[in-house]
Amino acid sequence: MAVETKLPKRKEAFTYRGHTLDELKNMRLEEIAELLPTKARRAIKRGLPETHKKLLARIKKSESVIRTHLRDMIILPEMVGLEFEVHDGKQFVRVKIQPEMIGHHLGEFALTRKKVVHGSAGIGATKSSKYVPLK
Repeated sequence: MAVETKLPKRKEAFTYRGHTLDELKNMRLEEIAELLPTKARRAIKRGLPETHKKLLARIKKSESVIRTHLRDMIILPEMVGLEFEVHDGKQFVRVKIQPEMIGHHLGEFALTRKKVVHGSAGIGATKSSKYVPLK
């Protein structure tokens, strides 16, 4: 349940399209939108849904872990350093927001599918499917 996204440590200060993290945090939402990729920029210009606005209000009040089902929420500079628990359809996956995640969506870091792990052939399997080469 406690899966965290690990990103490599950077040697120099973080910048997003030529702006430092402090500059980004001081910008208005419309100014940040101009720096984001097209899909995120368009969503902000059209107006965030009411649920996203409520989450932003909760972010400003809270310092603890925030649980949410909003996988399509765009990661903004004011979220950097916070921890979210994002629902993956079955459980909540803990995600610590890092500066490199700005402009992405929360759902990108809480995967909804697991890797398929096949076991050995069971009763009633054909002879060829039971074959396991000896080492």
